[in-house]
Amino acid sequence: MTVSSAGFDRDRYIELQSGHIESRRREIGGKLYLEMGGKLFDDMHASRVLPGFAPDTKIAMLSQLRDELEILVVVNSGDLTRHKIRADLGISYAEDTLRLIDAFRERGFTVNNVVLTRYDEHNEQAVAFKQRLERLGLTVSRHRTIPGYPSHTELIVSDDGFGKNDYAPVTRDLVVVTAPGPGSGKLATCLSQIYHEFECGRVAGYAKFETFPIWNLPLDHPVNLAYEAATADLDDVNMIDPFHLAAYGEQTVNYNRDVEVFPLLKALLEKLVGSCPYASPTDMGVNMAGKCLSDDEVCRQAACQEVIRRYFKAIVDERRREADPVQSSRIAIVMRKLGLTPSDRSVVEPARAVEASTGQPGSAIELADGRIVTGKTSALLGCSAAMLLNALKLVANIDPEVNLLSPESIAPIQTLKTEHLGSRNPRLHTDEVLIALSVSAGTDPNAQTALAHLRDLRGCDVHTTTILGTVDETIFRNLGILVTSDPKYQRKSLYRK
Repeated sequence: MTVSSAGFDRDRYIELQSGHIESRRREIGGKLYLEMGGKLFDDMHASRVLPGFAPDTKIAMLSQLRDELEILVVVNSGDLTRHKIRADLGISYAEDTLRLIDAFRERGFTVNNVVLTRYDEHNEQAVAFKQRLERLGLTVSRHRTIPGYPSHTELIVSDDGFGKNDYAPVTRDLVVVTAPGPGSGKLATCLSQIYHEFECGRVAGYAKFETFPIWNLPLDHPVNLAYEAATADLDDVNMIDPFHLAAYGEQTVNYNRDVEVFPLLKALLEKLVGSCPYASPTDMGVNMAGKCLSDDEVCRQAACQEVIRRYFKAIVDERRREADPVQSSRIAIVMRKLGLTPSDRSVVEPARAVEASTGQPGSAIELADGRIVTGKTSALLGCSAAMLLNALKLVANIDPEVNLLSPESIAPIQTLKTEHLGSRNPRLHTDEVLIALSVSAGTDPNAQTALAHLRDLRGCDVHTTTILGTVDETIFRNLGILVTSDPKYQRKSLYRK
């Protein structure tokens, strides 16, 4: 089911959130290090579960404070060694770091510093990345692995702990600490910076901007459960904040990692600054998202659909890696809590019906108005390419009998693929179809009209009965189409690329 109406008030959120950050700055009375959980520039998860929350909403909110803040980017050196990839964009954390810095600067934000955490001179990738950043004019600070972190507070808050870390020479009183992905060491970076600030006689404090789980929504709200599904690889679990309940008698929602680390964080802050201003993990957060839901039911439906998408993504990833069903099993538990099955994704059964009737892979897309369009595999086109053309004809009001691409125009492309490029599959993929359609648009009004409606497919849901290749995945991602697949390959092969 495609959720097309808005359920989140973006303008209210920007106003409340920027105001709350300003209020926290006044409470600190000095420099505020604001740890930014989740994606700062392009929060796709939030935009899917909170319709109306645009991917750049957080950065738009921070734009209200742009002249007073700077951004500090943190990268885990181990992620460089592991060549970790940002799944939603298909690029490495190293490249994403540069992409983020460019994006921030293009919007007028100050970004001069990068912190490499868990830095080790024997890590060749980290050393090379540090040199690359410095050649690009950035200041790079090295943070070492501290033995016993985070429990050994005596060592951590000392010259042999945080004291051995480089200080990132930030120049603004509001420092937003962000990273390409989770597990980067943002919290440790904030605390290390605060240590150095106090060593130099400057007042500094810490707060956390974590969108999910939303503290003032119920524990079992689909939006909060969608967060559990999104972090199944981290084994995060939402829970009632016991510290907040004990301090205020009020139930709020947090998650296990923040609850587990809070006593240590509290002890670290007490040792760093003499006292901890927070009685609970909820206290240290600055999150107004829960006050900005304009249509709770729309958000519930969107979150349920996100949980199912996460389930399909997990079973496909496990199939690709021939891994045990660990993540998918965790998400399946979330689905049971919400009473969901894979078939509650409206494009699943139509795609499977195509495969059942043809004996070949099938696909289906749900348009913004709820209409379902399918695609079947033929001698000329893969099912995803066929579905794309069928959907474009429908949204552009083109006669379904019209061939947007004639067999005569497809044949030379197939010849090129099989006879010159060594492809075993002569069928056109989505990228090849779009290129051919663009060429035809120069002389064919129907092709030109179809291309003009390509943007109408953004945000639509798609399901395919076989695992997509990387090219098709990238095309759908760039078009903003939300794709899931059944966990099987079209061909039985041992080697895949």
